[in-house]
Amino acid sequence: MKRRSFVKAIALSASIAAIGATSFAAHAADTIKVGILHSLSGTMAISETALKETALMTIEEINAAGGVMGKKLEPVVVDPASNWPLFAEKARQLISQDKVAVVFGCWTSVSRKSVLPVFKELNGLLFYPVQYEGEELEKNVFYTGAAPNQQAIPAVEYLMSKDGGSAKRFVLLGTDYVYPRTTNKILRAFLKSKGVAEADIMEDYTPFGHSDYQTIIAKIKKFASEGKKTAVISTINGDSNVPFYKELGNAGLKATDVPVVAFSVGEEELRGVDTKPLVGHLAAWNYFMSLKNAENDGFVKKYKDWAVKAKLPNADKVVTNDPMEATYVGIHMWKQAVEKAKSTDTDKVIAAMGGQTFKAPSGFTLTMDKTNHHLHKPVYIGEIRADGQFNVVWKTKEPIRAQPWSPFIPGNEGKQKL
Repeated sequence: MKRRSFVKAIALSASIAAIGATSFAAHAADTIKVGILHSLSGTMAISETALKETALMTIEEINAAGGVMGKKLEPVVVDPASNWPLFAEKARQLISQDKVAVVFGCWTSVSRKSVLPVFKELNGLLFYPVQYEGEELEKNVFYTGAAPNQQAIPAVEYLMSKDGGSAKRFVLLGTDYVYPRTTNKILRAFLKSKGVAEADIMEDYTPFGHSDYQTIIAKIKKFASEGKKTAVISTINGDSNVPFYKELGNAGLKATDVPVVAFSVGEEELRGVDTKPLVGHLAAWNYFMSLKNAENDGFVKKYKDWAVKAKLPNADKVVTNDPMEATYVGIHMWKQAVEKAKSTDTDKVIAAMGGQTFKAPSGFTLTMDKTNHHLHKPVYIGEIRADGQFNVVWKTKEPIRAQPWSPFIPGNEGKQKL
Protein backbone atom coordinates (compact mmCIF):
# COMPACT_ATOMS: atom_id res chain seq x y z
CA MET A 1 0.00 0.00 0.00
CA LYS A 2 2.82 2.31 0.95
CA ARG A 3 4.64 1.47 -2.28
CA ARG A 4 1.51 2.20 -4.33
CA SER A 5 1.12 5.59 -2.60
CA PHE A 6 4.78 6.33 -3.25
CA VAL A 7 4.46 5.48 -6.95
CA LYS A 8 1.35 7.70 -7.20
CA ALA A 9 3.21 10.53 -5.52
CA ILE A 10 6.09 10.22 -7.98
CA ALA A 11 3.66 10.15 -10.90
CA LEU A 12 1.86 13.22 -9.56
CA SER A 13 5.17 15.06 -9.09
CA ALA A 14 6.21 14.15 -12.63
CA SER A 15 2.88 15.43 -13.97
CA ILE A 16 3.22 18.70 -12.08
CA ALA A 17 6.80 19.06 -13.34
CA ALA A 18 5.67 18.36 -16.90
CA ILE A 19 2.90 20.95 -16.60
CA GLY A 20 5.41 23.44 -15.21
CA ALA A 21 7.86 22.75 -18.04
CA THR A 22 5.10 23.08 -20.61
CA SER A 23 3.97 26.32 -19.00
CA PHE A 24 7.54 27.66 -19.00
CA ALA A 25 8.04 26.63 -22.63
CA ALA A 26 4.76 28.28 -23.57
CA HIS A 27 5.81 31.44 -21.73
CA ALA A 28 9.19 31.42 -23.47
CA ALA A 29 7.47 30.97 -26.82
CA ASP A 30 5.40 34.08 -26.09
CA THR A 31 8.48 36.30 -26.08
CA ILE A 32 11.28 37.07 -28.51
CA LYS A 33 14.65 37.52 -26.86
CA VAL A 34 16.89 40.31 -28.13
CA GLY A 35 20.47 40.92 -27.02
CA ILE A 36 21.96 44.26 -25.94
CA LEU A 37 25.75 44.19 -26.14
CA HIS A 38 27.22 47.45 -24.84
CA SER A 39 30.00 48.42 -22.41
CA LEU A 40 28.41 49.54 -19.16
CA SER A 41 31.79 49.85 -17.45
CA GLY A 42 35.32 50.77 -18.51
CA THR A 43 36.55 53.50 -20.84
CA MET A 44 33.64 53.22 -23.33
CA ALA A 45 30.81 53.32 -20.77
CA ILE A 46 30.62 57.12 -21.17
CA SER A 47 29.31 56.56 -24.70
CA GLU A 48 27.70 53.12 -24.68
CA THR A 49 25.52 53.22 -21.56
CA ALA A 50 23.09 55.59 -23.26
CA LEU A 51 22.71 53.14 -26.16
CA LYS A 52 21.66 50.41 -23.74
CA GLU A 53 19.06 52.75 -22.28
CA THR A 54 17.85 53.72 -25.77
CA ALA A 55 17.46 50.05 -26.69
CA LEU A 56 15.46 49.34 -23.53
CA MET A 57 13.25 52.37 -24.17
CA THR A 58 12.61 51.30 -27.76
CA ILE A 59 11.80 47.72 -26.73
CA GLU A 60 9.32 49.03 -24.16
CA GLU A 61 7.76 51.28 -26.83
CA ILE A 62 7.38 48.35 -29.24
CA ASN A 63 5.95 46.10 -26.52
CA ALA A 64 3.40 48.76 -25.55
CA ALA A 65 2.25 48.86 -29.18
CA GLY A 66 1.65 45.09 -29.30
CA GLY A 67 5.16 43.69 -29.64
CA VAL A 68 6.44 41.88 -32.73
CA MET A 69 4.09 39.40 -34.41
CA GLY A 70 2.00 39.56 -31.25
CA LYS A 71 4.95 38.60 -29.03
CA LYS A 72 6.68 40.78 -26.45
CA LEU A 73 10.37 41.51 -26.82
CA GLU A 74 12.51 40.32 -23.91
CA PRO A 75 15.84 42.20 -23.61
CA VAL A 76 18.95 40.31 -22.49
CA VAL A 77 21.57 42.85 -21.36
CA VAL A 78 25.25 41.96 -20.98
CA ASP A 79 28.28 44.08 -20.11
CA PRO A 80 31.48 43.36 -22.08
CA ALA A 81 33.15 46.07 -19.97
CA SER A 82 35.22 47.77 -22.73
CA ASN A 83 37.13 44.48 -23.02
CA TRP A 84 37.38 43.56 -26.69
CA PRO A 85 37.84 39.75 -26.37
CA LEU A 86 34.99 39.72 -23.85
CA PHE A 87 32.70 41.14 -26.54
CA ALA A 88 33.13 37.90 -28.49
CA GLU A 89 32.43 35.76 -25.40
CA LYS A 90 29.30 37.74 -24.58
CA ALA A 91 28.11 37.56 -28.20
CA ARG A 92 28.48 33.77 -28.15
CA GLN A 93 26.58 33.63 -24.86
CA LEU A 94 23.73 35.72 -26.25
CA ILE A 95 23.34 33.61 -29.40
CA SER A 96 24.13 30.09 -28.10
CA GLN A 97 22.86 30.17 -24.51
CA ASP A 98 20.29 32.95 -24.36
CA LYS A 99 18.98 32.14 -27.85
CA VAL A 100 18.42 35.78 -28.83
CA ALA A 101 16.95 36.49 -32.27
CA VAL A 102 19.11 39.57 -32.82
CA VAL A 103 21.81 41.63 -31.09
CA PHE A 104 21.98 45.41 -30.93
CA GLY A 105 25.42 46.53 -29.87
CA CYS A 106 29.11 47.40 -30.08
CA TRP A 107 30.60 50.89 -30.42
CA THR A 108 34.27 50.64 -31.31
CA SER A 109 35.35 48.91 -34.49
CA VAL A 110 37.68 46.68 -32.50
CA SER A 111 34.68 45.37 -30.55
CA ARG A 112 32.76 44.82 -33.79
CA LYS A 113 35.74 43.04 -35.37
CA SER A 114 35.94 40.89 -32.24
CA VAL A 115 32.35 39.63 -32.54
CA LEU A 116 32.17 39.19 -36.34
CA PRO A 117 33.55 35.61 -36.40
CA VAL A 118 30.95 34.61 -33.79
CA PHE A 119 28.02 36.04 -35.76
CA LYS A 120 29.28 34.38 -38.95
CA GLU A 121 29.86 31.00 -37.31
CA LEU A 122 26.50 30.92 -35.52
CA ASN A 123 24.58 32.82 -38.23
CA GLY A 124 23.50 35.50 -35.77
CA LEU A 125 22.32 39.00 -36.60
CA LEU A 126 24.02 42.21 -35.39
CA PHE A 127 22.79 45.78 -35.74
CA TYR A 128 25.76 48.15 -35.38
CA PRO A 129 24.75 51.76 -34.58
CA VAL A 130 27.96 53.80 -34.76
CA GLN A 131 29.90 55.60 -37.49
CA TYR A 132 32.90 53.56 -38.60
CA GLU A 133 35.79 53.32 -41.07
CA GLY A 134 34.09 51.18 -43.70
CA GLU A 135 36.25 48.61 -45.55
CA GLU A 136 33.81 45.93 -44.46
CA LEU A 137 30.55 44.39 -45.62
CA GLU A 138 29.15 41.40 -43.76
CA LYS A 139 26.01 39.37 -44.43
CA ASN A 140 25.28 39.09 -40.69
CA VAL A 141 25.57 42.82 -39.91
CA PHE A 142 23.37 45.83 -40.62
CA TYR A 143 25.22 49.13 -40.24
CA THR A 144 22.93 51.93 -39.05
CA GLY A 145 25.79 54.38 -38.38
CA ALA A 146 27.74 56.31 -41.02
CA ALA A 147 30.31 55.11 -43.52
CA PRO A 148 33.21 57.55 -44.23
CA ASN A 149 31.42 59.21 -47.17
CA GLN A 150 28.49 59.96 -44.83
CA GLN A 151 30.60 61.73 -42.20
CA ALA A 152 34.40 62.01 -42.49
CA ILE A 153 34.73 63.09 -46.14
CA PRO A 154 31.94 65.73 -46.01
CA ALA A 155 33.42 67.14 -42.78
CA VAL A 156 36.86 67.62 -44.33
CA GLU A 157 35.34 69.09 -47.48
CA TYR A 158 33.56 71.59 -45.25
CA LEU A 159 36.79 72.55 -43.43
CA MET A 160 38.46 73.15 -46.80
CA SER A 161 35.59 75.34 -48.03
CA LYS A 162 35.33 79.09 -47.52
CA ASP A 163 32.43 78.63 -45.07
CA GLY A 164 34.50 76.15 -43.06
CA GLY A 165 37.58 78.41 -42.83
CA SER A 166 39.58 77.33 -45.90
CA ALA A 167 41.89 74.98 -43.96
CA LYS A 168 45.19 74.09 -45.68
CA ARG A 169 46.89 71.99 -42.96
CA PHE A 170 45.37 69.10 -41.05
CA VAL A 171 46.01 67.29 -37.77
CA LEU A 172 44.64 63.73 -37.76
CA LEU A 173 44.31 62.91 -34.06
CA GLY A 174 42.78 59.66 -32.85
CA THR A 175 42.62 56.80 -30.40
CA ASP A 176 45.02 54.03 -31.38
CA TYR A 177 42.83 51.35 -32.95
CA VAL A 178 41.33 50.33 -36.27
CA TYR A 179 38.62 53.01 -36.73
CA PRO A 180 40.85 56.10 -36.40
CA ARG A 181 43.79 54.57 -38.29
CA THR A 182 41.69 53.36 -41.23
CA THR A 183 39.63 56.56 -41.35
CA ASN A 184 42.83 58.60 -41.37
CA LYS A 185 44.28 56.41 -44.13
CA ILE A 186 41.22 57.30 -46.20
CA LEU A 187 41.45 61.00 -45.26
CA ARG A 188 45.17 61.14 -46.14
CA ALA A 189 44.41 59.79 -49.60
CA PHE A 190 41.50 62.20 -49.96
CA LEU A 191 43.60 65.21 -48.85
CA LYS A 192 46.40 64.28 -51.25
CA SER A 193 43.83 64.02 -54.06
CA LYS A 194 42.97 67.64 -53.25
CA GLY A 195 46.61 68.75 -53.48
CA VAL A 196 47.47 68.81 -49.76
CA ALA A 197 51.19 68.12 -49.27
CA GLU A 198 52.54 65.44 -46.93
CA ALA A 199 54.23 68.15 -44.85
CA ASP A 200 50.82 69.72 -44.22
CA ILE A 201 49.42 66.60 -42.54
CA MET A 202 50.25 65.73 -38.92
CA GLU A 203 49.05 62.40 -37.51
CA ASP A 204 49.06 61.29 -33.87
CA TYR A 205 47.40 58.61 -31.71
CA THR A 206 46.80 57.99 -28.01
CA PRO A 207 45.71 54.78 -26.24
CA PHE A 208 42.21 54.14 -24.89
CA GLY A 209 41.72 55.93 -21.57
CA HIS A 210 44.53 58.45 -22.25
CA SER A 211 44.19 61.50 -20.00
CA ASP A 212 47.21 63.79 -20.47
CA TYR A 213 46.86 65.91 -23.59
CA GLN A 214 49.22 68.77 -22.68
CA THR A 215 52.07 67.59 -24.92
CA ILE A 216 49.82 66.85 -27.88
CA ILE A 217 47.99 70.19 -27.66
CA ALA A 218 51.39 71.92 -27.54
CA LYS A 219 52.42 70.04 -30.71
CA ILE A 220 49.19 71.08 -32.42
CA LYS A 221 49.77 74.74 -31.48
CA LYS A 222 53.29 74.60 -32.90
CA PHE A 223 52.09 72.89 -36.12
CA ALA A 224 49.34 75.50 -36.49
CA SER A 225 51.79 78.38 -36.02
CA GLU A 226 53.72 77.50 -39.17
CA GLY A 227 51.74 79.73 -41.51
CA LYS A 228 48.73 78.04 -43.09
CA LYS A 229 45.20 77.73 -41.68
CA THR A 230 45.10 74.49 -39.65
CA ALA A 231 42.21 72.25 -38.58
CA VAL A 232 42.11 69.21 -36.30
CA ILE A 233 40.16 66.08 -37.26
CA SER A 234 39.50 64.11 -34.07
CA THR A 235 38.71 60.42 -33.94
CA ILE A 236 39.38 60.22 -30.18
CA ASN A 237 36.91 57.77 -28.61
CA GLY A 238 35.52 57.22 -25.14
CA ASP A 239 36.32 59.06 -21.94
CA SER A 240 39.60 60.47 -23.31
CA ASN A 241 37.49 63.16 -24.95
CA VAL A 242 36.90 64.81 -21.57
CA PRO A 243 40.60 65.59 -20.81
CA PHE A 244 41.24 66.40 -24.50
CA TYR A 245 38.56 69.08 -24.60
CA LYS A 246 39.49 70.37 -21.15
CA GLU A 247 43.10 70.82 -22.26
CA LEU A 248 41.92 72.43 -25.50
CA GLY A 249 40.09 75.00 -23.37
CA ASN A 250 43.01 75.42 -20.94
CA ALA A 251 45.40 76.07 -23.83
CA GLY A 252 43.11 78.73 -25.27
CA LEU A 253 42.97 76.96 -28.63
CA LYS A 254 39.80 78.59 -29.97
CA ALA A 255 37.71 77.47 -32.91
CA THR A 256 38.48 80.72 -34.73
CA ASP A 257 42.20 79.84 -34.60
CA VAL A 258 42.30 76.04 -34.99
CA PRO A 259 38.87 74.44 -35.44
CA VAL A 260 38.43 70.86 -34.25
CA VAL A 261 35.90 68.62 -35.97
CA ALA A 262 35.07 65.44 -34.06
CA PHE A 263 33.53 62.23 -35.35
CA SER A 264 32.99 60.53 -31.98
CA VAL A 265 31.93 63.43 -29.77
CA GLY A 266 28.31 64.35 -29.38
CA GLU A 267 25.90 65.65 -26.78
CA GLU A 268 26.49 62.74 -24.36
CA GLU A 269 30.30 63.10 -24.27
CA LEU A 270 30.05 66.89 -23.76
CA ARG A 271 27.90 66.50 -20.66
CA GLY A 272 31.04 66.18 -18.52
CA VAL A 273 32.87 69.16 -20.02
CA ASP A 274 32.74 72.92 -19.57
CA THR A 275 31.73 73.73 -23.13
CA LYS A 276 32.02 77.52 -22.92
CA PRO A 277 35.68 77.56 -24.12
CA LEU A 278 34.74 75.09 -26.89
CA VAL A 279 32.09 77.21 -28.60
CA GLY A 280 32.49 77.03 -32.38
CA HIS A 281 34.38 73.74 -32.50
CA LEU A 282 32.62 71.21 -34.69
CA ALA A 283 31.19 67.72 -34.90
CA ALA A 284 29.98 65.83 -37.96
CA TRP A 285 27.05 63.47 -37.48
CA ASN A 286 23.83 62.30 -39.12
CA TYR A 287 21.64 63.61 -36.26
CA PHE A 288 21.73 66.27 -33.55
CA MET A 289 19.40 66.66 -30.58
CA SER A 290 18.86 70.31 -31.53
CA LEU A 291 17.13 69.43 -34.84
CA LYS A 292 13.63 70.85 -35.06
CA ASN A 293 11.01 68.46 -36.45
CA ALA A 294 8.06 66.48 -35.13
CA GLU A 295 9.86 63.13 -35.09
CA ASN A 296 12.78 64.50 -33.11
CA ASP A 297 10.53 66.33 -30.65
CA GLY A 298 8.82 63.00 -29.97
CA PHE A 299 12.11 61.09 -29.72
CA VAL A 300 13.66 63.55 -27.25
CA LYS A 301 10.51 63.58 -25.11
CA LYS A 302 10.38 59.76 -25.06
CA TYR A 303 13.96 59.55 -23.87
CA LYS A 304 13.53 62.24 -21.23
CA ASP A 305 10.42 60.48 -19.93
CA TRP A 306 12.31 57.17 -19.99
CA ALA A 307 15.17 58.69 -17.98
CA VAL A 308 12.78 59.76 -15.23
CA LYS A 309 10.94 56.44 -15.23
CA ALA A 310 14.16 54.40 -15.20
CA LYS A 311 15.64 56.73 -12.54
CA LEU A 312 18.78 57.40 -14.56
CA PRO A 313 21.48 59.56 -12.90
CA ASN A 314 20.81 63.26 -13.55
CA ALA A 315 17.61 62.32 -15.34
CA ASP A 316 16.69 65.98 -15.77
CA LYS A 317 19.85 66.56 -17.84
CA VAL A 318 19.83 63.61 -20.24
CA VAL A 319 20.52 64.23 -23.91
CA THR A 320 20.06 62.33 -27.16
CA ASN A 321 22.75 61.83 -29.81
CA ASP A 322 23.50 60.24 -33.16
CA PRO A 323 24.24 56.62 -32.13
CA MET A 324 21.13 56.69 -29.94
CA GLU A 325 19.04 57.67 -32.96
CA ALA A 326 20.75 54.95 -35.03
CA THR A 327 19.92 52.40 -32.30
CA TYR A 328 16.28 53.51 -32.25
CA VAL A 329 15.96 53.35 -36.05
CA GLY A 330 17.71 49.96 -36.22
CA ILE A 331 15.41 48.28 -33.70
CA HIS A 332 12.29 49.59 -35.44
CA MET A 333 13.58 48.48 -38.86
CA TRP A 334 14.37 45.00 -37.50
CA LYS A 335 10.79 44.80 -36.15
CA GLN A 336 9.43 45.76 -39.59
CA ALA A 337 11.62 43.16 -41.31
CA VAL A 338 10.55 40.40 -38.91
CA GLU A 339 6.90 41.19 -39.53
CA LYS A 340 7.47 41.25 -43.29
CA ALA A 341 9.30 37.89 -43.12
CA LYS A 342 6.77 36.54 -40.59
CA SER A 343 9.79 35.00 -38.86
CA THR A 344 12.82 35.83 -36.71
CA ASP A 345 14.96 33.42 -38.76
CA THR A 346 18.22 35.24 -39.55
CA ASP A 347 18.26 34.54 -43.28
CA LYS A 348 14.60 35.49 -43.71
CA VAL A 349 15.05 38.74 -41.77
CA ILE A 350 18.16 39.63 -43.80
CA ALA A 351 16.15 39.14 -47.01
CA ALA A 352 13.36 41.35 -45.65
CA MET A 353 15.63 44.20 -44.45
CA GLY A 354 16.59 45.57 -47.87
CA GLY A 355 14.40 48.55 -48.76
CA GLN A 356 12.94 49.00 -45.27
CA THR A 357 12.16 52.66 -44.51
CA PHE A 358 11.63 54.61 -41.29
CA LYS A 359 10.78 58.26 -40.60
CA ALA A 360 13.71 59.09 -38.33
CA PRO A 361 14.35 61.82 -35.73
CA SER A 362 16.93 63.24 -38.16
CA GLY A 363 13.95 64.59 -40.09
CA PHE A 364 14.35 62.29 -43.08
CA THR A 365 12.81 58.98 -44.10
CA LEU A 366 15.81 56.65 -43.97
CA THR A 367 16.13 53.65 -46.28
CA MET A 368 18.09 50.45 -45.73
CA ASP A 369 20.03 49.89 -48.94
CA LYS A 370 18.96 46.78 -50.84
CA THR A 371 22.50 45.61 -51.57
CA ASN A 372 25.00 46.90 -48.99
CA HIS A 373 23.33 46.62 -45.52
CA HIS A 374 23.87 50.35 -44.81
CA LEU A 375 21.36 53.13 -44.23
CA HIS A 376 21.10 56.08 -46.61
CA LYS A 377 21.76 58.97 -44.19
CA PRO A 378 21.79 62.79 -44.19
CA VAL A 379 24.97 64.55 -43.04
CA TYR A 380 24.99 67.44 -40.56
CA ILE A 381 27.90 69.55 -39.33
CA GLY A 382 27.28 71.35 -36.08
CA GLU A 383 29.08 73.96 -33.99
CA ILE A 384 29.32 73.42 -30.24
CA ARG A 385 27.18 75.84 -28.25
CA ALA A 386 27.81 77.04 -24.71
CA ASP A 387 25.06 74.71 -23.44
CA GLY A 388 26.67 71.59 -24.97
CA GLN A 389 24.22 71.40 -27.86
CA PHE A 390 25.01 72.04 -31.54
CA ASN A 391 23.99 74.65 -34.10
CA VAL A 392 23.81 73.09 -37.56
CA VAL A 393 26.06 75.08 -39.93
CA TRP A 394 25.91 72.74 -42.93
CA LYS A 395 23.78 69.82 -44.08
CA THR A 396 23.07 67.70 -47.14
CA LYS A 397 19.79 68.22 -48.96
CA GLU A 398 18.90 64.53 -48.82
CA PRO A 399 20.18 61.22 -47.42
CA ILE A 400 23.46 59.97 -48.93
CA ARG A 401 23.98 56.36 -50.01
CA ALA A 402 26.84 54.74 -48.11
CA GLN A 403 30.08 53.68 -49.77
CA PRO A 404 31.34 50.94 -47.42
CA TRP A 405 34.47 50.53 -49.58
CA SER A 406 36.17 53.92 -49.93
CA PRO A 407 37.04 54.96 -53.50
CA PHE A 408 40.20 56.53 -52.02
CA ILE A 409 41.60 53.08 -51.18
CA PRO A 410 43.11 51.33 -54.24
CA GLY A 411 41.40 48.08 -55.21
CA ASN A 412 37.96 48.98 -53.84
CA GLU A 413 36.35 49.49 -57.23
CA GLY A 414 33.21 47.38 -57.68
CA LYS A 415 33.06 46.33 -54.01
CA GLN A 416 30.00 48.28 -52.90
CA LYS A 417 27.56 45.41 -52.41
CA LEU A 418 27.31 41.91 -50.96
